[in-house]
Amino acid sequence: MIAFLRGRLAEKQPNRVIVDVAGVGYDVAVPLSTFYTLGEPGDEVALHIHTHVREDALALYGFGTSVEQLIFERLIGISGIGPKLALAVLSGIDVIDLVRAVQFGDVARLTAIPGVGRKTAERIGLELKDKLPPALAAEAAAQAGPDEGAGRLRSDLLSALLNLGYHRPLAEKAVDSALKRVESPTFESVLKRALRDIARVS
Repeated sequence: MIAFLRGRLAEKQPNRVIVDVAGVGYDVAVPLSTFYTLGEPGDEVALHIHTHVREDALALYGFGTSVEQLIFERLIGISGIGPKLALAVLSGIDVIDLVRAVQFGDVARLTAIPGVGRKTAERIGLELKDKLPPALAAEAAAQAGPDEGAGRLRSDLLSALLNLGYHRPLAEKAVDSALKRVESPTFESVLKRALRDIARVS
C-alpha cells in the first residue's frame, strides 16, 4: 500500500499529476487545492497518498497535507460518496470552509460545490459532523464569525416552523422578530417566542 510519494513532478494538469520516483512514474489524482500548491514540471514534490483498491483498478489520490487526506478518507466513508466526488468536494471548497459548513449545517454552501446536490450535501453535513478531527473543528469554530452562528440558529428555527406547517413568510417574520426581542437567544427560547407571536396574529 502506497502512503507517501516524494519525487520529481513529471507532468501536471488540473486534478492529475505524474510523479517520477526513481524512474517510475506514478499517476496521481489530486484536488485543485493540492494542484495549485505544486511547482512546475521538474520540481521536487511530496504527496500524502491514499491508495484506492478495486477489483478492476488501483488508483492513487494525492494530497498536499495530511488534513486534506484525512477529510478525503472521511468523505469516502459516507454512503454514496466515491473518490471522484470526494475529490470534487475538496476541489470546490477549502478544508476549513468545508468544516465550518458542516458545523453550521450550511447546506447552501455545500450545494454550491459542483457535483454536490442537496441530498448529498445533507448527508455530508450529517455524517461528517461527528467524524471531524477535534483540532480542525476547533480551528474552524474559532475562525467562524458570530453571524454564522446566528445564521444557523435562524435556519434551524425556520425549518422547525415550516415542519409545523406554517407558511414561510409568516415563519420568517416571526423568527426575525423573536430573534430581536429575546435576550441571549437559544433555539428553545426563540421558538417559544415565535410561536407566541404567531398565535397572536392567527
